[in-house]
Amino acid sequence: MTASADDRLLHEARVHTRQSIIAAAAGVLLLLGSVLQFLGPHTSISELTVGLIYANKRHVLDIIAAILNGIALLGLTGTLVYLFGSVHARNSGFQSYTRPLALAGGILAAVSSTTNAILIAVKAHQFVTHGAQTYEQANHLTSSPILVVFQYGNLLGALLVAMSLVLISLGAMRVGLLTRFMGYLGIFSGVLMIFPLVQVPVVEVYWLLGLAYLFSGRWPTGVPPAWRSGKAEPWPSGQEMREQRLRSAGGGRKGARAPTPAPEAVPAGPAPRTRSSTPKRKRKRRK
Repeated sequence: MTASADDRLLHEARVHTRQSIIAAAAGVLLLLGSVLQFLGPHTSISELTVGLIYANKRHVLDIIAAILNGIALLGLTGTLVYLFGSVHARNSGFQSYTRPLALAGGILAAVSSTTNAILIAVKAHQFVTHGAQTYEQANHLTSSPILVVFQYGNLLGALLVAMSLVLISLGAMRVGLLTRFMGYLGIFSGVLMIFPLVQVPVVEVYWLLGLAYLFSGRWPTGVPPAWRSGKAEPWPSGQEMREQRLRSAGGGRKGARAPTPAPEAVPAGPAPRTRSSTPKRKRKRRK
């Protein structure tokens, strides 16, 4: 083990509890922010003026949800940066640009989404309290350049975070820091950040809470060996696992108890004479 590996193991031993709390907090806040968006009044009509009226009614909930989501994104960013450091310590050839990608994307998405929610609340209040509440007024308010800038900033930040999430999860799985299940789940979480299937980010929350449990050192099947050795411990491929099973099965057969040999056949002697096989003697008749 190299000195850098020793230093990394010492660093991970010092901060693993803190990183576990950060990942768990990010997952919980991400879930709470999504749940808050379901509360309050909603409209079933997809119309800009009606949407602004309802946005004004629920602006407090939307702002709180945006703040919680922004903090969760920062927690996710910190988790990705920590995981990147662990991967890079075990594979120096891992893409170095992934760390600044995660930092830039997380900060940009957190700031843009929170600011966008506040601006929407301000625009909705202006629409409700001023003017004739026409479509032209609503379109003018929501098309302001500053609002468009933060909307695109939010999209760009989410894209950068998703890319770093996919790359870091894949790298962590390859060096053995994440199980195959957690690695593929992280990749799937990155895809869902760009193409969400449901409004509640269940997969992302589960992945973050799973990481928190892993960082705490209480993984049900044991912490992957790469966390203890400080070097890459790749998971065996399907072919290697089949070969291991065959070797284990072969070793078990070799150690099995040999069957008891059958007793040697005893050469047969002359058959005992019975009454039926004994020749009859003629009796002499008495005179």
